[in-house]
Amino acid sequence: MNFDYIVMAGYFLLMVAISLAFKKMASSSSSDYFRGGGKMLWWMVGSTAFMTQFSAFTFTGAAGKAFSDGFAVLGIFFANAVGYLVAYLYFAKRFRQMRVDTPTEGIRARYDATNEQFFTWMIIPLSVVVAAVWLNGLGVFASAVFGSDISTTIWATGLVVLLISLLSGAWGVVASDFIQTLIIAMVSIACAIVALVKVGGPVELVSSFPNEFWIGPDMNYPLVIFCSFLFFVVKQFQSLNNMQDAYRFLSAKDSHNASKAALFAGLMMLFGCIIWFIPPWAAATLYPDAASEYSSLGAKARDAVYLVFAREAMPIGTIGLLMAGLFAATMSSMDSALNRNSGIFVRSFYANILRQGKASDKEQLRAGQVVCVINGLAVILMAQYFLYLKELSLFDLMMQVTTLLQGPILVPLCFGLIIKNTPKWAPWATVVFGALVSWSVLNVFTPLVVMGWFGVEEITPREHSELLTMITIAAHLVFTTGFFWATTLFYNPETDPNHQKTTQFFKDIEREVVAEQQHSEVDRAQCKKLGTLIMAMSSGLVLMTLIPNPLWGRLVFAGCALGVFLIGFALSRSGKAPAA
Repeated sequence: MNFDYIVMAGYFLLMVAISLAFKKMASSSSSDYFRGGGKMLWWMVGSTAFMTQFSAFTFTGAAGKAFSDGFAVLGIFFANAVGYLVAYLYFAKRFRQMRVDTPTEGIRARYDATNEQFFTWMIIPLSVVVAAVWLNGLGVFASAVFGSDISTTIWATGLVVLLISLLSGAWGVVASDFIQTLIIAMVSIACAIVALVKVGGPVELVSSFPNEFWIGPDMNYPLVIFCSFLFFVVKQFQSLNNMQDAYRFLSAKDSHNASKAALFAGLMMLFGCIIWFIPPWAAATLYPDAASEYSSLGAKARDAVYLVFAREAMPIGTIGLLMAGLFAATMSSMDSALNRNSGIFVRSFYANILRQGKASDKEQLRAGQVVCVINGLAVILMAQYFLYLKELSLFDLMMQVTTLLQGPILVPLCFGLIIKNTPKWAPWATVVFGALVSWSVLNVFTPLVVMGWFGVEEITPREHSELLTMITIAAHLVFTTGFFWATTLFYNPETDPNHQKTTQFFKDIEREVVAEQQHSEVDRAQCKKLGTLIMAMSSGLVLMTLIPNPLWGRLVFAGCALGVFLIGFALSRSGKAPAA
């Protein structure tokens, strides 16, 4: 009997149950569908903020990077924690205080309608590409696990994600993210504990790593690692704190819940990043030939190293949980993109341009569902296209997409909340200028050319990859951001038709959103529904103790079940109405 398939089936049933449980809460209005009506508690918002940064890339591309390069992979995840800390201190509550339903409505309030349309048609295609990278990573990993066709996996997973987003909108997306966060935590902690036991403890993990653990192989200039981390901090600061990705905090109940959500996501990222990579680090010692088992995947072969560890070191049934975690990571990233894109298209283009403000709220809700379907199919088709890029590893693909394509867009959307006096053409002109910067990095100021300025004539492939990302981030920080700041020299408030509206925008984002302190009916519904679903999930984990495993293997599942049940029980109790 293949217990992994049974575990996966149980996971998908749980996802369907989430969609049905929250369907009614998302159908009241378009605001409920696009951002939960701004009524979500901090732990729900924080979990979706965490999960959208997690993605399947962590279990595949990043795990492969950890397997071969050691500690250096943690740079980007530590940078995520720093980015969320900055959000907690400054950005998160101000995003909520924009008092909008979609990110592009915030862009219109900060700039004008022209920039709203420009960024609408920049954000939607790019988010489709990024979601397709995540979905492609899942297809690669699932094909290695089950020996299934990658295209079939991509279509099956993509359609399930589409169904969740379509039925329950933002409520289903965020609720599923919270439960998926529990799955990720449960799998990661269990695998990390077993990995440390099998490898002989933390000291042995570091000392027995095949390559230099702190630096990794093919690195003649260790300073590149340190500089790469610093630039990752800059990159993730912009990636997490910009008006495009403000949708994470638009759902929060108030300013206080938005800030707490950012802190929760940052702590999860900080404490989780080391736990996630203990298994691939241990696998480098325990199973040094793990990547060679999947040579058919080309440069992506090492991305399946987590599978090898789960299959060889963990009890029967863990692969099913691991795949559930991988599906969870992909689904959380993709369904958030679909829900956000639907809101952006309907509110910024369909309602304002096509319908000239005449679309009813009900019509906007239905239009959002149609757009959700179209976006979902586009992501699936794009993920299939990436299958032809076998010569490029998933880690490199993710880094190139996010730094070369997203970099120019994020500059005016991040620094626009700090640099105030900009002319109306500054945002779109900055993106165009940033595109030229990205082109220059790829074709003129390549890593080999830049290192030649310092007398270095040869670099390894790994150094080339690290330097490409670092040079791109540095170029956008210095030149693209510098261009945006320089536009303030051309600003004249007397000739700016949006001066009063922009001034009001900055007043609004400083004005706190305050909700009632008592638990409302919506608050209790969130707690009760999720608590019930989580306790149901714990009962499934209890059944996994019946799988024929050694005693220690059964205890692993029993411990996971107990931890999940306690969380579900606590939520369920907090969702009960107070006594009269």
